[in-house]
Amino acid sequence: MAASCAARSELGQSKTCYRAGNTIQLRQEQPLGATNQDIRFCRSPDGVKLAYATSGKGPPLVMSATWLSHLEHQWHSLAWQPWLHAFSRDHTLLRYDSRGCGLSDRDADDLSFETWVRDFECVIEAAGFRRFDLLATCWGGPVAIEYAARHPERVRRLILYGTYARGRFQRSDREKDARKAQVLLDLTRLGWGRENHAFLQVWASQYQPGGTLEHLRSWCDQQSAATSSDIAARLLEIGWNTDVRDAARKIKCPVLMLHAERDAVVPIDEGRMLASLIRDCRFVPLDTENHMPLADEPAWSRLLDEMRTFLAKPDAAAAIGRGALPLDELTPRERAVLEAIAEGQDNAEIAMSLGLSEKTVRNHITRVFDKIGVEHRYEAIVRAREAGLGMNSRLTSAR
Repeated sequence: MAASCAARSELGQSKTCYRAGNTIQLRQEQPLGATNQDIRFCRSPDGVKLAYATSGKGPPLVMSATWLSHLEHQWHSLAWQPWLHAFSRDHTLLRYDSRGCGLSDRDADDLSFETWVRDFECVIEAAGFRRFDLLATCWGGPVAIEYAARHPERVRRLILYGTYARGRFQRSDREKDARKAQVLLDLTRLGWGRENHAFLQVWASQYQPGGTLEHLRSWCDQQSAATSSDIAARLLEIGWNTDVRDAARKIKCPVLMLHAERDAVVPIDEGRMLASLIRDCRFVPLDTENHMPLADEPAWSRLLDEMRTFLAKPDAAAAIGRGALPLDELTPRERAVLEAIAEGQDNAEIAMSLGLSEKTVRNHITRVFDKIGVEHRYEAIVRAREAGLGMNSRLTSAR
Protein backbone atom coordinates (compact mmCIF):
# COMPACT_ATOMS: atom_id res chain seq x y z
CA MET A 1 0.00 0.00 0.00
CA ALA A 2 1.30 3.45 -0.85
CA ALA A 3 2.36 5.36 2.23
CA SER A 4 -0.31 8.04 2.28
CA CYS A 5 -0.21 8.24 6.04
CA ALA A 6 2.67 7.52 8.36
CA ALA A 7 3.83 7.77 11.95
CA ARG A 8 7.13 9.42 12.80
CA SER A 9 7.59 7.93 16.22
CA GLU A 10 6.84 4.82 18.25
CA LEU A 11 3.45 4.08 19.78
CA GLY A 12 2.83 6.13 22.90
CA GLN A 13 4.87 9.16 21.81
CA SER A 14 3.77 12.32 20.02
CA LYS A 15 3.06 11.37 16.42
CA THR A 16 2.48 13.09 13.09
CA CYS A 17 0.32 11.79 10.24
CA TYR A 18 0.68 13.51 6.88
CA ARG A 19 -0.37 13.44 3.26
CA ALA A 20 1.03 15.48 0.37
CA GLY A 21 2.63 17.98 2.71
CA ASN A 22 -0.50 18.62 4.77
CA THR A 23 0.07 17.75 8.41
CA ILE A 24 -2.54 16.78 10.94
CA GLN A 25 -1.42 16.40 14.52
CA LEU A 26 -3.39 15.72 17.67
CA ARG A 27 -2.68 14.24 21.03
CA GLN A 28 -5.74 14.08 23.23
CA GLU A 29 -5.94 12.13 26.47
CA GLN A 30 -9.08 12.18 28.50
CA PRO A 31 -10.78 9.87 30.97
CA LEU A 32 -13.68 8.04 29.38
CA GLY A 33 -15.22 5.55 31.74
CA ALA A 34 -12.26 4.26 33.77
CA THR A 35 -9.79 4.42 30.90
CA ASN A 36 -7.71 7.08 29.18
CA GLN A 37 -7.51 6.94 25.42
CA ASP A 38 -5.22 8.75 23.04
CA ILE A 39 -7.12 10.09 19.99
CA ARG A 40 -5.27 10.98 16.80
CA PHE A 41 -5.99 11.62 13.13
CA CYS A 42 -4.48 10.52 9.84
CA ARG A 43 -5.55 10.80 6.20
CA SER A 44 -6.58 7.98 3.89
CA PRO A 45 -5.07 7.63 0.40
CA ASP A 46 -7.97 9.68 -1.01
CA GLY A 47 -7.64 12.44 1.59
CA VAL A 48 -10.37 11.49 4.07
CA LYS A 49 -9.60 12.36 7.69
CA LEU A 50 -9.74 9.24 9.89
CA ALA A 51 -9.86 9.28 13.68
CA TYR A 52 -8.21 6.49 15.66
CA ALA A 53 -7.49 5.87 19.32
CA THR A 54 -5.34 3.68 21.53
CA SER A 55 -6.13 2.70 25.10
CA GLY A 56 -4.56 0.41 27.66
CA LYS A 57 -1.13 -1.21 27.84
CA GLY A 58 0.10 -4.60 26.74
CA PRO A 59 0.39 -6.63 23.54
CA PRO A 60 -1.16 -4.86 20.53
CA LEU A 61 -4.78 -5.70 19.71
CA VAL A 62 -6.49 -4.10 16.72
CA MET A 63 -10.28 -3.87 16.47
CA SER A 64 -11.93 -3.35 13.10
CA ALA A 65 -14.69 -0.75 13.01
CA THR A 66 -18.31 -1.75 13.43
CA TRP A 67 -21.31 -0.35 11.56
CA LEU A 68 -21.80 2.54 14.02
CA SER A 69 -18.73 3.86 15.74
CA HIS A 70 -17.82 6.90 17.78
CA LEU A 71 -14.50 6.69 19.64
CA GLU A 72 -15.71 8.82 22.53
CA HIS A 73 -19.32 7.77 22.82
CA GLN A 74 -18.61 4.02 22.79
CA TRP A 75 -17.13 4.34 26.28
CA HIS A 76 -20.61 5.37 27.45
CA SER A 77 -22.46 2.71 25.45
CA LEU A 78 -23.93 -0.15 27.49
CA ALA A 79 -23.20 -2.47 24.57
CA TRP A 80 -19.54 -1.48 24.07
CA GLN A 81 -18.32 -0.52 27.55
CA PRO A 82 -17.65 -4.15 28.62
CA TRP A 83 -15.57 -4.83 25.49
CA LEU A 84 -13.46 -1.70 25.82
CA HIS A 85 -12.75 -2.14 29.52
CA ALA A 86 -11.93 -5.85 29.16
CA PHE A 87 -9.48 -5.51 26.30
CA SER A 88 -7.88 -2.20 27.31
CA ARG A 89 -6.92 -3.79 30.61
CA ASP A 90 -4.57 -6.36 29.09
CA HIS A 91 -3.69 -4.87 25.70
CA THR A 92 -2.84 -1.75 23.78
CA LEU A 93 -6.18 -1.56 21.99
CA LEU A 94 -6.40 0.24 18.64
CA ARG A 95 -9.81 1.36 17.37
CA TYR A 96 -10.96 3.85 14.75
CA ASP A 97 -14.05 5.52 13.33
CA SER A 98 -15.06 4.55 9.80
CA ARG A 99 -15.35 7.28 7.19
CA GLY A 100 -18.75 8.86 7.60
CA CYS A 101 -18.90 8.04 11.33
CA GLY A 102 -17.86 9.43 14.68
CA LEU A 103 -14.84 11.74 14.67
CA SER A 104 -13.78 10.82 11.13
CA ASP A 105 -14.92 12.89 8.14
CA ARG A 106 -18.70 12.72 7.87
CA ASP A 107 -18.93 13.97 4.27
CA ALA A 108 -16.77 11.36 2.52
CA ASP A 109 -18.15 10.61 -0.95
CA ASP A 110 -16.42 7.29 -1.66
CA LEU A 111 -18.12 4.71 0.53
CA SER A 112 -17.29 1.16 -0.51
CA PHE A 113 -15.92 -2.07 0.89
CA GLU A 114 -12.56 -1.43 -0.77
CA THR A 115 -12.23 2.00 0.87
CA TRP A 116 -13.05 0.39 4.23
CA VAL A 117 -10.13 -2.00 3.79
CA ARG A 118 -7.78 0.77 2.63
CA ASP A 119 -8.80 2.92 5.60
CA PHE A 120 -8.08 0.01 7.94
CA GLU A 121 -4.62 -0.37 6.40
CA CYS A 122 -3.99 3.37 6.77
CA VAL A 123 -4.95 3.49 10.45
CA ILE A 124 -2.73 0.51 11.31
CA GLU A 125 0.22 2.12 9.54
CA ALA A 126 -0.38 5.45 11.28
CA ALA A 127 -0.52 3.76 14.69
CA GLY A 128 2.80 2.00 14.04
CA PHE A 129 1.50 -1.51 14.74
CA ARG A 130 3.68 -4.11 13.01
CA ARG A 131 2.39 -7.52 14.12
CA PHE A 132 -0.72 -7.85 16.25
CA ASP A 133 -3.84 -9.75 17.19
CA LEU A 134 -7.01 -8.74 15.37
CA LEU A 135 -10.55 -8.62 16.82
CA ALA A 136 -13.66 -8.14 14.70
CA THR A 137 -17.36 -8.17 15.52
CA CYS A 138 -20.35 -8.44 13.19
CA TRP A 139 -20.11 -5.81 10.43
CA GLY A 140 -16.34 -5.42 11.01
CA GLY A 141 -15.70 -9.10 10.35
CA PRO A 142 -15.45 -8.97 6.53
CA VAL A 143 -12.99 -6.06 6.71
CA ALA A 144 -10.78 -7.98 9.16
CA ILE A 145 -11.02 -11.14 7.04
CA GLU A 146 -9.95 -9.25 3.91
CA TYR A 147 -7.09 -7.57 5.78
CA ALA A 148 -5.83 -10.86 7.25
CA ALA A 149 -5.88 -12.46 3.79
CA ARG A 150 -3.94 -9.57 2.22
CA HIS A 151 -1.44 -9.14 5.08
CA PRO A 152 -0.75 -12.55 6.65
CA GLU A 153 2.62 -11.37 7.96
CA ARG A 154 0.94 -8.73 10.16
CA VAL A 155 -1.81 -10.74 11.89
CA ARG A 156 -0.76 -13.09 14.71
CA ARG A 157 -4.24 -14.33 15.66
CA LEU A 158 -7.76 -13.41 14.56
CA ILE A 159 -10.93 -13.39 16.66
CA LEU A 160 -14.26 -13.18 14.85
CA TYR A 161 -17.44 -12.61 16.85
CA GLY A 162 -20.99 -12.77 15.48
CA THR A 163 -19.91 -12.17 11.90
CA TYR A 164 -20.31 -13.56 8.40
CA ALA A 165 -18.74 -14.04 4.97
CA ARG A 166 -21.91 -13.19 3.01
CA GLY A 167 -23.93 -10.04 3.59
CA ARG A 168 -27.72 -10.30 3.71
CA PHE A 169 -28.17 -9.44 0.02
CA GLN A 170 -25.69 -12.17 -0.95
CA ARG A 171 -27.61 -15.02 0.69
CA SER A 172 -29.60 -16.34 -2.26
CA ASP A 173 -30.56 -19.39 -0.21
CA ARG A 174 -32.12 -17.20 2.49
CA GLU A 175 -34.68 -15.01 0.70
CA LYS A 176 -36.26 -13.84 3.95
CA ASP A 177 -32.96 -12.25 5.01
CA ALA A 178 -32.99 -9.99 1.95
CA ARG A 179 -36.61 -8.95 2.52
CA LYS A 180 -35.96 -8.18 6.18
CA ALA A 181 -32.89 -6.20 5.21
CA GLN A 182 -34.87 -3.97 2.87
CA VAL A 183 -37.41 -3.26 5.61
CA LEU A 184 -34.61 -2.33 8.01
CA LEU A 185 -33.12 0.03 5.42
CA ASP A 186 -36.44 1.82 5.06
CA LEU A 187 -36.90 2.04 8.84
CA THR A 188 -33.35 3.33 9.23
CA ARG A 189 -34.05 6.32 7.03
CA LEU A 190 -37.31 7.08 8.84
CA GLY A 191 -36.56 6.44 12.50
CA TRP A 192 -32.86 7.13 13.00
CA GLY A 193 -32.01 8.13 16.57
CA ARG A 194 -35.65 8.55 17.61
CA GLU A 195 -36.25 6.78 20.90
CA ASN A 196 -39.97 6.20 20.41
CA HIS A 197 -39.83 5.16 16.75
CA ALA A 198 -40.64 1.58 15.72
CA PHE A 199 -37.18 1.28 14.15
CA LEU A 200 -35.47 1.47 17.51
CA GLN A 201 -37.77 -1.20 18.90
CA VAL A 202 -36.90 -3.48 15.99
CA TRP A 203 -33.21 -2.68 16.39
CA ALA A 204 -33.14 -3.39 20.12
CA SER A 205 -35.18 -6.58 19.78
CA GLN A 206 -32.60 -7.96 17.35
CA TYR A 207 -29.34 -6.79 18.89
CA GLN A 208 -30.07 -7.12 22.60
CA PRO A 209 -33.51 -8.68 23.14
CA GLY A 210 -32.54 -9.39 26.75
CA GLY A 211 -31.65 -5.77 27.44
CA THR A 212 -33.48 -3.19 29.51
CA LEU A 213 -34.99 0.17 28.59
CA GLU A 214 -31.61 1.70 29.41
CA HIS A 215 -29.97 -0.52 26.81
CA LEU A 216 -32.51 0.67 24.25
CA ARG A 217 -31.80 4.30 25.10
CA SER A 218 -28.09 3.63 24.88
CA TRP A 219 -28.55 2.29 21.33
CA CYS A 220 -30.53 5.41 20.47
CA ASP A 221 -27.75 7.66 21.79
CA GLN A 222 -25.17 5.67 19.85
CA GLN A 223 -27.12 6.14 16.62
CA SER A 224 -27.43 9.88 17.09
CA ALA A 225 -23.75 10.29 17.97
CA ALA A 226 -22.32 8.03 15.28
CA THR A 227 -23.70 9.31 11.96
CA SER A 228 -26.72 10.48 9.95
CA SER A 229 -29.58 8.28 8.80
CA ASP A 230 -28.49 8.56 5.16
CA ILE A 231 -24.91 7.45 5.86
CA ALA A 232 -26.13 4.67 8.15
CA ALA A 233 -28.35 3.29 5.38
CA ARG A 234 -25.57 3.53 2.79
CA LEU A 235 -23.18 1.69 5.09
CA LEU A 236 -25.74 -1.04 5.69
CA GLU A 237 -26.23 -1.55 1.96
CA ILE A 238 -22.49 -1.90 1.38
CA GLY A 239 -22.08 -4.32 4.28
CA TRP A 240 -25.04 -6.43 3.19
CA ASN A 241 -23.63 -6.74 -0.34
CA THR A 242 -20.26 -7.98 0.93
CA ASP A 243 -18.88 -11.43 0.06
CA VAL A 244 -15.47 -12.42 1.49
CA ARG A 245 -15.65 -16.19 1.06
CA ASP A 246 -12.57 -16.24 -1.17
CA ALA A 247 -10.58 -14.14 1.31
CA ALA A 248 -11.61 -16.41 4.19
CA ARG A 249 -10.05 -19.40 2.41
CA LYS A 250 -6.71 -17.52 2.27
CA ILE A 251 -6.37 -16.78 6.00
CA LYS A 252 -3.22 -18.38 7.42
CA CYS A 253 -3.26 -17.40 11.09
CA PRO A 254 -5.12 -19.25 13.87
CA VAL A 255 -8.73 -18.08 14.17
CA LEU A 256 -11.23 -18.21 17.04
CA MET A 257 -14.84 -17.68 16.05
CA LEU A 258 -17.65 -17.17 18.56
CA HIS A 259 -21.34 -16.84 17.80
CA ALA A 260 -24.58 -16.45 19.77
CA GLU A 261 -26.70 -19.56 19.28
CA ARG A 262 -29.96 -17.62 18.84
CA ASP A 263 -28.54 -14.57 17.08
CA ALA A 264 -31.29 -12.71 15.16
CA VAL A 265 -28.83 -10.34 13.45
CA VAL A 266 -26.44 -12.92 11.97
CA PRO A 267 -27.88 -16.47 11.93
CA ILE A 268 -25.52 -18.97 13.50
CA ASP A 269 -25.57 -21.01 10.26
CA GLU A 270 -23.79 -18.11 8.56
CA GLY A 271 -21.14 -18.22 11.26
CA ARG A 272 -20.68 -21.97 10.85
CA MET A 273 -20.39 -21.55 7.09
CA LEU A 274 -17.67 -18.93 7.53
CA ALA A 275 -15.78 -21.12 10.01
CA SER A 276 -15.83 -24.00 7.54
CA LEU A 277 -13.93 -21.88 5.00
CA ILE A 278 -11.01 -21.11 7.35
CA ARG A 279 -8.48 -23.91 7.68
CA ASP A 280 -7.36 -23.21 11.27
CA CYS A 281 -10.57 -22.08 12.96
CA ARG A 282 -12.18 -23.10 16.25
CA PHE A 283 -15.92 -22.37 16.40
CA VAL A 284 -17.54 -21.71 19.79
CA PRO A 285 -21.34 -21.31 20.10
CA LEU A 286 -22.54 -19.16 23.00
CA ASP A 287 -25.78 -19.83 24.88
CA THR A 288 -27.50 -16.47 24.38
CA GLU A 289 -30.09 -14.69 22.27
CA ASN A 290 -28.21 -11.40 22.42
CA HIS A 291 -26.14 -10.46 19.39
CA MET A 292 -24.17 -8.25 21.80
CA PRO A 293 -24.01 -10.22 25.08
CA LEU A 294 -25.07 -8.45 28.24
CA ALA A 295 -22.29 -7.91 30.77
CA ASP A 296 -24.12 -9.85 33.49
CA GLU A 297 -25.02 -12.98 31.52
CA PRO A 298 -22.95 -16.22 31.49
CA ALA A 299 -22.34 -15.94 27.74
CA TRP A 300 -20.24 -12.81 28.30
CA SER A 301 -18.01 -14.57 30.85
CA ARG A 302 -17.62 -17.52 28.47
CA LEU A 303 -16.72 -15.16 25.63
CA LEU A 304 -14.01 -13.47 27.70
CA ASP A 305 -12.59 -16.79 28.89
CA GLU A 306 -12.32 -18.12 25.35
CA MET A 307 -10.79 -14.94 23.96
CA ARG A 308 -8.25 -14.49 26.74
CA THR A 309 -7.12 -18.10 26.56
CA PHE A 310 -6.78 -17.88 22.77
CA LEU A 311 -4.80 -14.63 22.86
CA ALA A 312 -2.46 -15.94 25.57
CA LYS A 313 -1.28 -18.88 23.44
CA PRO A 314 2.31 -18.69 22.15
CA ASP A 315 2.93 -17.56 18.60
CA ALA A 316 4.70 -20.73 17.47
CA ALA A 317 5.70 -19.55 14.00
CA ALA A 318 7.14 -16.28 15.24
CA ALA A 319 8.97 -18.02 18.08
CA ILE A 320 10.66 -20.40 15.65
CA GLY A 321 11.68 -17.53 13.42
CA ARG A 322 13.19 -15.55 16.30
CA GLY A 323 14.88 -18.43 18.06
CA ALA A 324 14.66 -19.39 21.72
CA LEU A 325 14.51 -16.71 24.40
CA PRO A 326 18.00 -16.53 26.01
CA LEU A 327 16.80 -17.09 29.57
CA ASP A 328 20.17 -18.53 30.61
CA GLU A 329 21.73 -15.10 30.03
CA LEU A 330 19.48 -13.51 32.64
CA THR A 331 20.43 -13.24 36.30
CA PRO A 332 17.93 -14.67 38.81
CA ARG A 333 16.73 -11.14 39.57
CA GLU A 334 16.33 -10.29 35.87
CA ARG A 335 14.44 -13.55 35.36
CA ALA A 336 12.08 -12.59 38.20
CA VAL A 337 11.51 -9.17 36.66
CA LEU A 338 10.74 -10.72 33.25
CA GLU A 339 8.36 -13.19 34.89
CA ALA A 340 6.51 -10.30 36.54
CA ILE A 341 6.34 -8.39 33.24
CA ALA A 342 4.87 -11.49 31.57
CA GLU A 343 2.24 -11.63 34.33
CA GLY A 344 1.12 -8.12 33.41
CA GLN A 345 2.54 -6.29 36.43
CA ASP A 346 3.54 -2.65 36.09
CA ASN A 347 6.78 -1.23 37.52
CA ALA A 348 5.23 -0.25 40.85
CA GLU A 349 3.78 -3.74 41.32
CA ILE A 350 7.10 -5.38 40.42
CA ALA A 351 8.95 -3.14 42.86
CA MET A 352 6.54 -4.04 45.65
CA SER A 353 6.60 -7.79 44.97
CA LEU A 354 10.42 -7.97 44.73
CA GLY A 355 11.21 -5.43 47.46
CA LEU A 356 12.98 -3.05 45.10
CA SER A 357 12.77 0.62 44.24
CA GLU A 358 11.06 1.55 40.98
CA LYS A 359 14.35 3.01 39.71
CA THR A 360 16.08 -0.34 40.28
CA VAL A 361 13.22 -2.09 38.48
CA ARG A 362 13.62 0.24 35.50
CA ASN A 363 17.34 -0.52 35.37
CA HIS A 364 16.66 -4.26 35.43
CA ILE A 365 14.09 -3.88 32.65
CA THR A 366 16.57 -2.01 30.47
CA ARG A 367 19.10 -4.84 30.84
CA VAL A 368 16.46 -7.52 30.26
CA PHE A 369 15.23 -5.85 27.07
CA ASP A 370 18.80 -5.63 25.77
CA LYS A 371 19.44 -9.31 26.46
CA ILE A 372 16.23 -10.64 24.89
CA GLY A 373 16.35 -8.22 21.95
CA VAL A 374 13.12 -6.20 22.33
CA GLU A 375 12.35 -2.48 22.40
CA HIS A 376 8.84 -2.39 23.87
CA ARG A 377 7.13 -3.88 26.88
CA TYR A 378 4.43 -5.60 24.85
CA GLU A 379 7.15 -7.37 22.83
CA ALA A 380 8.73 -8.60 26.07
CA ILE A 381 5.35 -9.87 27.27
CA VAL A 382 4.75 -11.79 24.04
CA ARG A 383 8.24 -13.33 23.95
CA ALA A 384 8.19 -14.24 27.63
CA ARG A 385 4.82 -15.97 27.33
CA GLU A 386 6.04 -17.85 24.28
CA ALA A 387 8.84 -19.16 26.52
CA GLY A 388 6.34 -20.31 29.15
CA LEU A 389 6.65 -17.42 31.59
CA GLY A 390 3.71 -15.51 33.03
CA MET A 391 1.43 -18.47 33.62
CA ASN A 392 -0.25 -16.49 36.41
CA SER A 393 -0.85 -13.54 34.11
CA ARG A 394 -3.99 -11.43 34.12
CA LEU A 395 -4.76 -12.74 30.67
CA THR A 396 -4.92 -16.36 31.76
CA SER A 397 -6.08 -16.04 35.36
CA ALA A 398 -8.74 -13.30 35.12
CA ARG A 399 -11.97 -15.27 34.96
